Amino acid sequence: QVQLVESGGGLVQPGGSLRLSCAASASIFSFYTMGWYRQAPGKQRELVAAITSGGLTKYADSVRGRFTISRDDAKNTVYLQMNSLKPGDTAVYDCNRGQGTWPTEPIGGWGQGTQVTVSS
Repeated sequence: QVQLVESGGGLVQPGGSLRLSCAASASIFSFYTMGWYRQAPGKQRELVAAITSGGLTKYADSVRGRFTISRDDAKNTVYLQMNSLKPGDTAVYDCNRGQGTWPTEPIGGWGQGTQVTVSS
């Protein structure tokens, strides 16, 4: 069972930046699309960024131009660089894997996530 461990969250002021990391326990990036998801209080979990096995990236409208997903295959780690953060970005962020270019229904289990809070 592949485990995914997220890290890098924290409290940041509006306009600030954070970089999240998702470390996988096995080399899975060549087989799956990796995605970053978030869930704000009282809202459904949503996919915000994805990177396919071929390196194609895709973003939700709400984060396009501000967030960048990337990965380091040698480290089995996927990153989410978040710039120009807004209070509306406050959520628990998780990574997961799936198929296709926009895996809205990931196939793996959820990790503990990492909390991102954007507030002054």
